[in-house]
Amino acid sequence: MKSAQPEEKSKSVFTDFDYTRFYHYSAEDLAAVLHPFGEWLKEARPAGYYLHGQALASAPTPRVKVRDGKTGQIRELLNLSSYNYLGVSYRPEVKRAAIEAIEKYGLGASGSPILSGTFDLHIELAEALADYKKTPAAILFPTGYSANVGFISAIMRSGDNIVLDQFAHASIVDGAILSKAKTLFFRHNNPLDLERKLANLSGKKLVIVEGVYSMDGDMCALPEIVEVCKRHGARILIDEAHSMFLFGPNGRGVVEHFGLEKEVDFHLGTFSKTLGGQGGYVCGSQELIDYVSGFGRARFFSCSLAPVLAAGLLAGIRIVEQEPQLRAKLWSNVAYLRRRFTEEGVDIGHSCSQVIPVMINDDVRVFPIGEKLQERGLFLQPVVHPAVTRHKSRLRIFVSASLSEQDLAEAVDTIADVLRQEGVCRR
Repeated sequence: MKSAQPEEKSKSVFTDFDYTRFYHYSAEDLAAVLHPFGEWLKEARPAGYYLHGQALASAPTPRVKVRDGKTGQIRELLNLSSYNYLGVSYRPEVKRAAIEAIEKYGLGASGSPILSGTFDLHIELAEALADYKKTPAAILFPTGYSANVGFISAIMRSGDNIVLDQFAHASIVDGAILSKAKTLFFRHNNPLDLERKLANLSGKKLVIVEGVYSMDGDMCALPEIVEVCKRHGARILIDEAHSMFLFGPNGRGVVEHFGLEKEVDFHLGTFSKTLGGQGGYVCGSQELIDYVSGFGRARFFSCSLAPVLAAGLLAGIRIVEQEPQLRAKLWSNVAYLRRRFTEEGVDIGHSCSQVIPVMINDDVRVFPIGEKLQERGLFLQPVVHPAVTRHKSRLRIFVSASLSEQDLAEAVDTIADVLRQEGVCRR
């Protein structure tokens, strides 16, 4: 694999190559790529990639204990990296429900949902979710990833058409590939380009968007996309992974925010974001749920969600329903950060949500900047290609309602100071 090795020893492998350079290789031996990749990783890890995958030694609270990827020491850092948007996962009620469940049911489900893996807690959780979403029924998946892969491949077939936003999550893309349907991409949040794509298609058509896009933190242009889909007879699937339980008067997502709950055909999401747990779901008609139960291979052939998780998630949903002030606090924190970052000249792109990117736009410099921020007490990681476009690297903040104004001020002051030192701030 000549393309994966530098020509000169003095040339930096780390700065010249990334993960994607090792995806394709020409050697006949399928293991031939392993050695050059390993050599690259030896340099990439100490040069910055060690910031990825650092082990946490505490719950994802505002202050989190992290094992430093370079020194091995455990440090307490201000947590800006956990999805736990409302601080629900470590609430006493959630932990108590999980403890009681593990005492009653043990560790896992020990079976697929069609055989021995469905417990009364799963039924209760699905019913509670459907009631929250105001849909007739819901179905659970072991992860958000498997929900996208399982649902899309369950309802679409070879010869059908899927049109994805170009920034669609990997699980959506993989679900489309697995379905064997013809798959096209439209320009991000661009209804005109979607219209052009749909105009040339015949047969079954499914358009897939996300409520909030996880890299830029911008919201789906749902009203315009719904109108385009109506004109062309396309069904719509929305993945509300980063917007469910947060957007809308009752937290039912971007669909509720725009008043389009009845206009979107398929509602999908995950429990790993706002509720801080694990698992995925699809909400819809009873007929839809019955069909997906029979044809969703990613669920059908997987072990069910652990009962202990189902119990904790049930408690989490009750908290979200009973404490709307948590959402109010989250949006207050988001407004504070947006205002302060703007004042400091920090580029946060087009974010309008609790996902706030700090744009660095330099695939090499983003790592030393991330390292300096961690040395200054912040826990957030660089995001580089292939997760984002080349030279659109960033540090990504996940805002939580559990962060105090003092926490937020510390975060802004530290980030702005480091970026000014690096010449990245506009001021």
